Parts: sequence; structure tokens; C-alpha cells
Amino acid sequence: MHISPLNSKILREFPTKGNNILDIPTPICYSLGMDIPQTLQQAIQYFSDEQVCIDAVAFMRWPDGPRCPYCIGEDANNPYYLKTAKRWKCRSCRNQFSVKKFTIFEDSPIPLQKWLPALWMLVNCKNGISSYEIHRDLGVSQKSAWFMLHRLRLVVKTGTMGTKLGGPESEVEVDETFVGGKLRNMHRDRRERFAAQSGHTGGPTGKAIVHGILDRDLRQVRATVVPNVKRETLQSEVLENVKYGTKVYTDDAVPYDKLHSRYVHEVVNHAEEYVRGQVHTNGLENFWSLLKRNLKGTYVAVEPFHLERYVDEQVFRYNNRATKDNPLTDSDRFLLALSQVAGKRLMFAELTGKNGEIPF
Repeated sequence: MHISPLNSKILREFPTKGNNILDIPTPICYSLGMDIPQTLQQAIQYFSDEQVCIDAVAFMRWPDGPRCPYCIGEDANNPYYLKTAKRWKCRSCRNQFSVKKFTIFEDSPIPLQKWLPALWMLVNCKNGISSYEIHRDLGVSQKSAWFMLHRLRLVVKTGTMGTKLGGPESEVEVDETFVGGKLRNMHRDRRERFAAQSGHTGGPTGKAIVHGILDRDLRQVRATVVPNVKRETLQSEVLENVKYGTKVYTDDAVPYDKLHSRYVHEVVNHAEEYVRGQVHTNGLENFWSLLKRNLKGTYVAVEPFHLERYVDEQVFRYNNRATKDNPLTDSDRFLLALSQVAGKRLMFAELTGKNGEIPF
């Protein structure tokens, strides 16, 4: 099996630098016998060689060595490398597979030399990166760049794995925000189509709704697009993501009025005040400002059908930002995202609604 310096000169794992959204220690970076790219310029130069890209993805996907994706158990540990074809062949099932197999890169004609710098920019550009920027910087078509970015947003999506935030001594902020223009500013045809599909007739109900939960102790956010602001919808999000007995702070919105039955619930009335001691939602307001800066300044126009992926992108950057207690670098964020490329797939038909699900 071919082994490059990236795989052969591993000395030790760095101590865990922090906890991800699941509160599970995650090895973010590794000490290698060579320099890891620390800047975008270094990353582009470093990943200009296809074999280096293959080795990097293989190492982050298979830290203990390549495994056949078609086999299970000990049989999966027997592949050997075909240097000319740049792929592996399994000694057990005799199938050949590349490092892209069963990853977000599968069936893409775009080389890894362009995929990896695109991933670097997505996870490290604070205000996001548009498909037109990827198109100009990496030399792919704008349509391909748009598809690439949506696939990479699926990579950085963080699941909850059934875990909950908070605890008896923890403080959690809960809030929601509205994203999008008002119906009265839409073109008439679009306004009529939107109203027919959603039943919305105007005002704030003409916008998409994003619900967020911030754990102050972990400094982690969970955010998702919700269909409405009804009590059962918003309280279900809280019940599914926050442990009972947690101190929960919200504004005085009516849908949150029953939370006191399971939580230590305190409310701040924004018509009178924004902060009362520790009772406020300013942490989430900060997250909303970052999200909307991306949407309005970089992406400009986002369909509600795709909004969830843009929210996932911002959640990843926020939860893995550099802090005093958790000094992550651009390289750390990139390696963390690269370790999550396996087992995910997004088809163009699914992305564009051609599989039966029609976007607004």
C-alpha cells in the first residue's frame, strides 16, 4: 500500500482542544512530521498534488488505515494500493475503490485539488463564500461551484445524536428569527405562488423562521428552520434539545409560556428591557446577526428550500470559532470538516427539487 509522508510521519495526537456540539471530545488536529497548511495560500500550494489530496482524505477518513467500503469486519482491512490507478483493491471481495467512494465527493469529476481549497474557504470565511467567488478563484463553472458548496454544507452539518444541551446548573437561551423579504416586496407571480403553497398572506408570516438554542456553558448553538411559530412547534424544539431542569431564558413570546412546567423559565420583555441580570437572549442575537450578515451580504437571495443548509454552515463556524479556552485555527476547522466527508451524499436532483420535493 502506498503511504505518503502525511500518513507515515504521524507522531502523536494533540490533546483535545474543546468539545463539539455533542459534548464529545474530538481530536481536532494531529502532530505530523511535516508542516500542516495554516493559511489559504499554503493550503492551495499543499493540495496542488493529487496524491497528497488522496492521502489527506484517506488519513482523515481511515485513521487506522484504509478499509474496504464493501466489506465488514476483518475482511475490510485487506486493501492494497494501485499506484497507477490511484485507488485501492480489496483482497477479499476484489472490488476497487477510490478515496471518494461513499463520501460527499463521490462521482464528482472535479478533482480534489479544487474540492479541498473550497472546503477550506467555506469553513473559514467568516461571512461565507459565494458560488461566484468559488467559480472565479478555482476555475469551475458557477453552477458547479453552487453544487459543490451545497455538498460541503452537508459535510459540516452536525447531528445531535439524541443528546441534549443544558443541565440543572446550566443556562440556555432560546429565540427565533425571521429570514427573508416581505410578501409585498415580491413579484406578483412569486407572491401568488408562495401564498398558494404556504397559505401565508403577508407580514412576518411571509418569511422563513429559524429557531435557535444557545448553551452558555458550552458556547454551542443549535439552529433549525421551523415551519411556524406555534406553541407546539417551538416548545417541541426546546423539549427535544434541552434537559429538564435547565435555566431557560426567552423573550415574552406567547409560545414559550408553558416552559415553566419542566424548566426554570425566565422571560425578558424587549418592549421594556433587553437585559435583567443574567436573563437575556443577547448571545443568540449575536448569532442571528452573523447569520443575516452572511445571507444579506454574501448570498443575497436564499430560497427557503435551501435555508437549512446555510444555517448549518453558520452553526459549524460559530461552534468551532477561536476562543480563549478553545483556540482553534483555520487548519483545525478544515481538518474537523474533512473528517466528516464519509457517509454523506447529496444528489443534484435532490438539491434542485427534481426528486418530487418542489422548493418555493
